[in-house]
Amino acid sequence: MTTLLAQSDAEKSIRYPGWGVLAAAFTGVMVSFAPIVPYTFSLFLDPLHAAFGWKREAMGGAFALAAITVALVSPLIGILLDRFPPRRIILPGILIFVVALAALSRLTSNIVLFYVVFFVLGLVANATAQFAYTRTVLTWFSTHRGMALALLLTGSGVGSIVIPPLTEWVIQHYGWRYGFLLLSGIAILGFPLTAWLVRNRPEAAVVRAEHATDTGMTIKQALQTAAFWILAFITILSAFSENGLVTNLASILTQHGVLVATAALALSVRGGAGIIGRLGIGFAIDRVSPERIQSLVLALAAAGTLILAFASSTWTALLGALVLGVGLGSEADVGPYLLARYFGRRHFSVLYGLTWTAYAIGGATGPLWIGHLYDRAGAYLPRFIVYLAAVAFGAVILSFFLQSDRPSNLSAQERSATVDIPLEGEELEADSA
Repeated sequence: MTTLLAQSDAEKSIRYPGWGVLAAAFTGVMVSFAPIVPYTFSLFLDPLHAAFGWKREAMGGAFALAAITVALVSPLIGILLDRFPPRRIILPGILIFVVALAALSRLTSNIVLFYVVFFVLGLVANATAQFAYTRTVLTWFSTHRGMALALLLTGSGVGSIVIPPLTEWVIQHYGWRYGFLLLSGIAILGFPLTAWLVRNRPEAAVVRAEHATDTGMTIKQALQTAAFWILAFITILSAFSENGLVTNLASILTQHGVLVATAALALSVRGGAGIIGRLGIGFAIDRVSPERIQSLVLALAAAGTLILAFASSTWTALLGALVLGVGLGSEADVGPYLLARYFGRRHFSVLYGLTWTAYAIGGATGPLWIGHLYDRAGAYLPRFIVYLAAVAFGAVILSFFLQSDRPSNLSAQERSATVDIPLEGEELEADSA
């Protein structure tokens, strides 16, 4: 108990090393797969179609392949993060990510290379994104855990503000090949700070000595709870709607009469609103029921999607993007908090990886489905986006079931302790640079 109280007091100091780790993780997330690939993908659809005549469903298939690959490898990445220091996983992932983005600048009319590169991007996606950094941040924070996670995730929001309009400018002035090279150069920016600062909290080894065993559910116990599956299906539905919309948003808006520059601005507004939403969640999540917060943000995302279905002017496009941004991505904001709260940190990264598998299933099928509808109709009809909004409202309905189905396998004492309990690999980190 004394150790836990000392940890709580230490977090209040600006000199606490955890804030430096958080800053480095924030930077890594800002230039990771999360803001770069989904939020710039739609900017390349028209240029690639003009260059090679590729259909949108075919290009959406490459994104779907990346998402399916993420689904398959996320649990494996989770196991590695539970066993080894984070930099051993993140740094190689960043380097492969950078090379893959640069390879897209060498595309030819053979779409196979496009698919191969997106397969590679899917392999390393979660080794570069918040998934890889979240567990490390959890080892450093207890009292301010909710805010720390929110600040980490705002990195993706900042990236989605800056990267899309910059990429669009480069595409317009220098062409899509230089656009991909720009993204490659941006992605490498996360490497230096991650190499220097990102590490699990070495003091955790002391806490291990005070606890005879790790607390938290086993993977089997967690998979036997209704709450885990409700979280998983919420993630699938929200990812289906989110990725189906965001990966086509620029093209959707321009076809509805919105200027290309405004469409890129809408992507940035969505990212900026996401920052506001995530900081608000970070402030509230330690004070208000996280289940209620999740229901609210899911409802906002669904409402924003519905507005964008009929956006044909600058103001409606920006309003829809604003509402969507505040609510979008609750599976990334509240999800890790609920996982740690419900199931403990004994197998946190593996369980988090399984929820990312659920996210990837939804994220793969959403863009593929809406691309198929486009190719059949020859346009993004408003009713297609209404379908996505209906799916998002389905996630809202599921969230209400979650509030009444909280797992009881952990005692209150165990739940409070799990925040500072180390997992396999943390002792290794104390001895490695």
